[in-house]
Amino acid sequence: MKNLPFFFPLFYFLSIVQVGTAKPVPYHATARKPLITKIFYGETEGQRIYQYTLTNSKGMQVKVINYGATITDIITPDKNGKMSDVVLGFDSLKQYLGRDNALLGAVVGRVANRINNKKFTLDGKEYVLTSNIHGGPRGFDKKVWAIQEVPGNKEVALKLTYLSKDGESGYPGNLNLTVTYTLTNNNEVKLTYAATTDKPTPVVLTNHTYFNLAGTTDKVVNTELTIAADQYLEADKDNMPSGRLLDVKGTPYDFTQPKPIGRDITVSDNQLIWGHGYDVTFVLHNATGKLVLAATVYEPASGRIMQCYTTEPGVVIYTGNYLNERIIGRGGKPFTQWGALCLETMHFPDSPNHTNFPGVILRPGQLFTSQTIYRFFVNK
Repeated sequence: MKNLPFFFPLFYFLSIVQVGTAKPVPYHATARKPLITKIFYGETEGQRIYQYTLTNSKGMQVKVINYGATITDIITPDKNGKMSDVVLGFDSLKQYLGRDNALLGAVVGRVANRINNKKFTLDGKEYVLTSNIHGGPRGFDKKVWAIQEVPGNKEVALKLTYLSKDGESGYPGNLNLTVTYTLTNNNEVKLTYAATTDKPTPVVLTNHTYFNLAGTTDKVVNTELTIAADQYLEADKDNMPSGRLLDVKGTPYDFTQPKPIGRDITVSDNQLIWGHGYDVTFVLHNATGKLVLAATVYEPASGRIMQCYTTEPGVVIYTGNYLNERIIGRGGKPFTQWGALCLETMHFPDSPNHTNFPGVILRPGQLFTSQTIYRFFVNK
């Protein structure tokens, strides 16, 4: 893992933002200044959960709950100025706590995605985990995070923190983790991660938001996707990487030019067949850890465009292959297979078991840092 100097964003406290239990500013209204509001959302295991709303000067909103550090809503305008929610979500905490919640909007760790055979060896010691996927059944997506509002004039933010204790889910070391969600007046949603540890440990973090830029739960097969990647990871029927990097040219995984997501999604290719759609790690043009453009998503009907920038070396493209009509989402609307697109910026799956992958071991005295930005605008 490349450990770069980490700088938290500079916020100017030039005005006082009233934060309380008042209802968030309606998403159809345009705020004169960025705001942070919150409402009580429910309780779990005796802990109170709140939903926080960030509103920028243009009226765009991002909503977050401190359960799982979960992004529940991102509300943006289409080409006609109509505001709609462009991520999948639920109406209640009960639904987020339930079995139907497939990590919607949550932070995933300590190691996101797969770990082969639920184990890895670090400094000569073997560690056995509780699960081979997404941090286990009690991963970061199932934790209650501490949360702090960060007001400002040009951007507003929420700083979420969690202490993952030594041995949690089988991982070594006390990991102090901070995730900051920032909404700028330029309609950018910034996800900034920082972590330290007191023992060597692998760290692979991502956010699992499901995007549908049409503002619906309909299939995203007509949404156009471009990815800055010439290679992808070969994986088996359990989506476990073999360690080989394959060229995208001449395959259904070539998104080097804009392409509708549905064009090749039913092609007879093993990884598409095994995954029931795209669930593929793409190798980005980003070996330096700098912030670069990773992907562009364009939804023609609404005119919405989302650019994804990241410091990470990879992005997992997942097309909601296991969503189905039995799962009822926000507003009573059922989900559907291929009804959303996840762009999980991260280091590669099963990295602790592949020496040829970018390193993911964080050691005492080092600072893990990562940033991903989702920038929204429209093509009129």
